[in-house]
Amino acid sequence: MGDGGAPPNGPGALIVVATPIGNLGDLSPRAVSALADADLVACEDTRRTGRLLEFAGVRARRLAVVNDHTERFMVADLVAAVRRGERVALVTDAGTPGVADPGERLVAAMIAEGLRVEQVPGPSSPVAALVQSGLPTSRFVFEGFLPRRGGDRHDRLVEVAGERRTVVLLEAPHRVVRTISDLAQVCGPDRRVALCRELTKLHEEVWRGTLGGAVDHLAAVGPRGEYVVVLEGAAEPDGPTDAGILAALAERRADGMSTRDAVDAVAAATGASRRRVYDLAVTPRAEDPDGSGTAQD
Repeated sequence: MGDGGAPPNGPGALIVVATPIGNLGDLSPRAVSALADADLVACEDTRRTGRLLEFAGVRARRLAVVNDHTERFMVADLVAAVRRGERVALVTDAGTPGVADPGERLVAAMIAEGLRVEQVPGPSSPVAALVQSGLPTSRFVFEGFLPRRGGDRHDRLVEVAGERRTVVLLEAPHRVVRTISDLAQVCGPDRRVALCRELTKLHEEVWRGTLGGAVDHLAAVGPRGEYVVVLEGAAEPDGPTDAGILAALAERRADGMSTRDAVDAVAAATGASRRRVYDLAVTPRAEDPDGSGTAQD
């Protein structure tokens, strides 16, 4: 018997409650009821949630702070509360808990303990941006925030560049210019993108165009507010030949790229697997018997 048919483990439960991403009018009646009935409301910021509760006309019995810094320490207490039969409502500052927000660890802990988890669905900025982007929605992948630096960032950018599904990313205003510039470099300036900010708010903006155009747009207007970036998936590969891949590698090496960067760029541009491109890059060829053309990093 699946979890969907299992009876409640007593009256206690964790209720994951989605809250507005900007417009308070998006708070659902069911969310208001769940917050009013909760024995404890777990939230990222008591002041922000306090304002939401005031808007909803709800007086919370108790509030607890569960954010990126405290979630791991609060899990045991909240599991114990649900086991005692309490109903714990989990909210974040905006949107659906557990999606690039605290909550994933807590939900997993409740399930591991055999306790009940309920969901009050509602607003989600990644889904809202995807729908407004005008890009394909039948298949998409949510990447959240990219790593900020180093090899992890480089590798993730290469993965995103080769992803054939529509990609949804989140970015802060002070990092969005760098991220869009990096994406334009690995994906090419002609890949389509939508920059969505202040969704559902008074100054909501959805800019649609190419990555090259997005670089110019951000330079002209300056980044403002949190962004959801929706990126067109990579084109289906046409089956590049070995000769075509070798020519592309030679062109990028002539531009001064290292072997690693050249391999990544060619793999993203041609749709060939990185392993195939790498093998061609490092295998000596008949016209290059001493291997001098297979520079190593």
